[in-house]
Amino acid sequence: MEGTIKKLTDKGFGFIAVEGEDRDLFFHSNELKDATFEELNEGDKVSFEKADSPKGPNAVNVTRI
Repeated sequence: MEGTIKKLTDKGFGFIAVEGEDRDLFFHSNELKDATFEELNEGDKVSFEKADSPKGPNAVNVTRI
């Protein structure tokens, strides 16, 4: 899947806006594959896989496009 970084926090996680979906997907910096969290910017395009967690769907294997 592909999306856009919508929000980054100072706690090492953020949210990805996915076109055609109502909810943004949570991601944690541990799921980044080609960049550090500090290198990301809001508005960056990313690809990722969607996974289920106890708190709901989230993004894993996140890479910048």
